[in-house]
Amino acid sequence: MATEALTAPVQEFSHLPPFPDNVPTAPLLRLSLSSLLSRDPKEIARFTAACEDLGFFYLDLSSSSPPLGTNLLRDADSLFSVGEALFDLPVSEKTKYDFSKSHNSYFGYKGLGANVIDKAGNLDRNEFYNVSKDDVLEQGTRWPAPKVLDEQRDLLARFTRGAHEVVSLVLELLNEHLKLPKGTLQNMHRLEGISGDQTRFIKAPPQPKDDRRTALGEHTDFGSVTVLFNRLGGLQVLPPGRDAEWCYVKPLPGHAIINLGDAMVKFTNGRLRSNIHRVNAPPGEQADVTRYSLVYFNRPEDDVILKRLDSEMIPELEPGTVEEEVKSKDWIIRRALGRRPGVVGTKAFAEDAGKGTEDMSRRYGGGQKVVASAA
Repeated sequence: MATEALTAPVQEFSHLPPFPDNVPTAPLLRLSLSSLLSRDPKEIARFTAACEDLGFFYLDLSSSSPPLGTNLLRDADSLFSVGEALFDLPVSEKTKYDFSKSHNSYFGYKGLGANVIDKAGNLDRNEFYNVSKDDVLEQGTRWPAPKVLDEQRDLLARFTRGAHEVVSLVLELLNEHLKLPKGTLQNMHRLEGISGDQTRFIKAPPQPKDDRRTALGEHTDFGSVTVLFNRLGGLQVLPPGRDAEWCYVKPLPGHAIINLGDAMVKFTNGRLRSNIHRVNAPPGEQADVTRYSLVYFNRPEDDVILKRLDSEMIPELEPGTVEEEVKSKDWIIRRALGRRPGVVGTKAFAEDAGKGTEDMSRRYGGGQKVVASAA
């Protein structure tokens, strides 16, 4: 079926309480997918600044030719409805698809409170369901899934391809900026390559009015590029700088939120930024509404070694530094399951359990310039 003639969804979020005006918001740049696709030099300069300064940016998908962005918005809207139906299933049904203990896998279901989020031992307040890219594209393990997902495999595959196309553009532009041999980053993140890429459905119910706190602890993302769709606030970033304070990321209709992950920090020895972020209770009246999110996490292929790439644009390692020889698959499993007491026992409460590139993010944060305008 031809999709070029279809119009983009309106995405006004009119059925939800408004995002309040009196909370600090993060200084994310708003970039245009159309302008990046057309290789507009000014937009590419803003893109590379965002990737080096904050590691987060908005991407306007509402108009693009070819219609990559509008198709992706439409599929994301459809998957929000799928997510609601998925999480409405009885807990006894959903837990059949928790593969963390039986298969040491982060695919499938994660229930409320399965992860430790801080040194005090507080538990998270989110449900997840992770759908493997290689499963829905029928090129890897076929994981059992509830009927509500099995019936949407075509939609999930279409969303996966669209999100991966956005990721591939990000990787191509960064590859050029870093003066790496042509295709270096893209060839480590092929659509047909076996990897930990996944689509994640998230549900966060309203928290008790007298106990509203962090729902997902501070972290950097595990992989390379994240494509996020939100309708309610809650996501917060910690901008670089010694005196920085947590800022909310305001959801914008027609936009995805893009951020870089650990692999891009490791590949570039900190030149690219994977910013620390967390999820709090939504601000204002939005805190009384169930928060759903949809994410595409892109990771390097399973056998890729996460280490510095060779380029004049990438800082040299400090003298005496020996890089950890870790494969992408092992890194993701360690990070994804490292803070689940039910999987790793009391070690989940250790300060460094599941740690990513947070220390590098903090180390370079004090001297870097923060993008101050979101225009």
